[in-house]
Amino acid sequence: MVNYKDLGLVNTREMFAKAVDGGYAIPAFNFNNMEQLQAIIKACAETKSPVILQVSSGARKYANQTLLRYMAEGAVEYAKELGWEHPQICLHLDHGDTFELCKSCVDFGFSSVMIDGSSLPYEENIALTKKVVDYAHQYDVTVEAELGVLAGVEDDVVAEESHYTKPEEVIDFATRTGCDSLAISIGTSHGAYKFKPEQCTRDPQTGKLVPPPLAFDVLEEIEKKLPGFPIVLHGSSSVPQEYVDIINTHGGNLPDAVGIPEDQLRKAAKSAVCKINIDSDSRLAFTAAVRKVFAEKPGEFDPRKYCGPARDEMTKLYKHKIIEVLGSDGKAE
Repeated sequence: MVNYKDLGLVNTREMFAKAVDGGYAIPAFNFNNMEQLQAIIKACAETKSPVILQVSSGARKYANQTLLRYMAEGAVEYAKELGWEHPQICLHLDHGDTFELCKSCVDFGFSSVMIDGSSLPYEENIALTKKVVDYAHQYDVTVEAELGVLAGVEDDVVAEESHYTKPEEVIDFATRTGCDSLAISIGTSHGAYKFKPEQCTRDPQTGKLVPPPLAFDVLEEIEKKLPGFPIVLHGSSSVPQEYVDIINTHGGNLPDAVGIPEDQLRKAAKSAVCKINIDSDSRLAFTAAVRKVFAEKPGEFDPRKYCGPARDEMTKLYKHKIIEVLGSDGKAE
């Protein structure tokens, strides 16, 4: 059993309470490799932003659970080296789908876990979530649950259609499960293809797809039902078109990739939404930078020469999200 506090990590309870009161959102950045982790920590240390390091079940298998423990501990020490005296870093399981997976993450030093029972019947979702909560809370590990279904594809999470969260269910669900935060569905979606072309309109000047707006009326109803309760948005990458264009210009094939407009995420961050998940954007930044190096320097084979620029591009992206979208800069001095 590894206690996350021994690794220098924190859970989400205090950071969420401050975010709800302060009208900003905590960045939840997924990572799969060292370069992503370095970029996240550098961006957060330089902006003094609390951060949630997210690991999906697929990323956990890819990176190895033992290495992840030491990477998280190393991230805390790296942040201190960068001058962040009291780093607020949470290690979080993203989209855990079984009790066993969540328990394993708690036992290996994660400070927060998500149990995603959203595809189950309502009562089964409650029972599974409560089982995880009862175990995790013994070790002061916070638990995120999900109610409603997001469409899209990301790692092991696949859903054809979205189903908005029903506001009339949230009080019963939160009360009976004891979860610490609730991921809801209001129109965000996983992956780089968040919307089908027929769901969008096209900008007559650029020809780019314009996605439908988020269902803020559903969010407002949920806020009324659960005042002050931490709400989470998944699938909130904006899919920056400059990265899509770089990828496509240098041999890629991402037609009609479109994400959530940043102005809508800014609006959400000022509400009870206190955690916003971003994964695809960093993948796009990484891939765009790597493809650019390969196109301009086809003889290059040193990973440091293409992973380094990718790391720099991700750092720039993360800082932009923290400062310009989420408003979490300066909240973890």
